[in-house]
Amino acid sequence: MHSKTASIGAQRAVTALGIVCLIAGWAWVARGQPEYVLPGPVAVLQGVARFFTEPQLAAQAGISLFRVVLSVAAAMIIALILAGLVRRWRILDETIERRVLTFFNAFPSVGWAILGVIWFSISNTTVIFVQVAIILPFCLINALAGFRQIDPEMDELGHSLTRSVWRRFRLLSLPLVAPLLLSGLRVAYGICWKIALVAELFGASSGLGYQLARAQSVSDATMVFACCIVIVLIFLVTDLLFLKPFVQRFSVNQ
Repeated sequence: MHSKTASIGAQRAVTALGIVCLIAGWAWVARGQPEYVLPGPVAVLQGVARFFTEPQLAAQAGISLFRVVLSVAAAMIIALILAGLVRRWRILDETIERRVLTFFNAFPSVGWAILGVIWFSISNTTVIFVQVAIILPFCLINALAGFRQIDPEMDELGHSLTRSVWRRFRLLSLPLVAPLLLSGLRVAYGICWKIALVAELFGASSGLGYQLARAQSVSDATMVFACCIVIVLIFLVTDLLFLKPFVQRFSVNQ
């Protein structure tokens, strides 16, 4: 136990030292560069602080977070519906897993962004549509795998206890597939943040992606760095406080 604690402490020390070296190297390289090319760590930190002191910038971050959460939830619900259809009617396995899933996996992300703008113009709907379309296959893969691992005997037990399809799904199937669903949800959430900026650059007049476009138009590299770091902070906080505990909880129960 003592050796394990010492090992964790050593790993954290090495990580902290690496971060310090990285920041020091960044500051050294940025020293001779104008801020519109490569701002230093202090300038970027000041830019990040603006998101906590200026309501307008905080609102932009909140809008992006709302879109990401809504998109992930919508993608997971759609994936659950499709996976549930496959589980109930095996004849749909070929259609959904080898046709629908392949199509969404292979379709270019930029193509979804362009189509979203054409179909829905510049709006929240465009951003959410693009994000859902891109992260849907990640959710669907885990949902299909989760339903596939359910023991047939558990199905028989559920049928013997209740005739209600919804109760069997809510009380039996969903808890059994929860570990895989939550793992997929965590991955989809991270990927959704990666594509959120692209979606907002194409199809929104608000959010962090729009803020990045404004910063690019005036060559404000400090704000570009600040937006990216704010996204990292939002992801780390929400993952640490919400997603990771749920994954660990259901993994232990499993």
